[in-house]
Amino acid sequence: MTKDGAKIKHPKLRGEWAELCFMVRAAEKGLQVSKPWGETARYDFAVEHDGHFVRVQVKSTMFKDRGGYSCTVRGCRGPYVGDPFDFVAAYLIPEDLWYIIPEQMIRGQGSIAVYPRLKKSKYGRYREAWHLLGEWGRSWLAHRGWIRATRRLLF
Repeated sequence: MTKDGAKIKHPKLRGEWAELCFMVRAAEKGLQVSKPWGETARYDFAVEHDGHFVRVQVKSTMFKDRGGYSCTVRGCRGPYVGDPFDFVAAYLIPEDLWYIIPEQMIRGQGSIAVYPRLKKSKYGRYREAWHLLGEWGRSWLAHRGWIRATRRLLF
């Protein structure tokens, strides 16, 4: 996309910009993206494949920390609890890089450290892992019992 998001000072506005960037990149990857109405859903987007959805929470960062980036992966009341989403899409604004991370990898954490230049980093395998949201992701989630059918998401 662009690194211009770093110029947006207000965190809420920058988050909304990151969500737009997510929708653009997902569309470029051929994914069908839906945004729930209002502010009460516990996820930002639903990505559909063959009538099944995965729920995605978008986060972004520009905070450099010890050669990597620190990205907040919590809600306003602390680490996420329960089953609020299936994936976090973490956007490193200065690098124009997305990390598509399964929820189980960040469960209970307030922030994560992402190191795009390390060959063997904890989250390296999730760098630009858009396939997790498509067909392969659906079977991967189904294998773990995390898949959500359309009706369950909407009702």
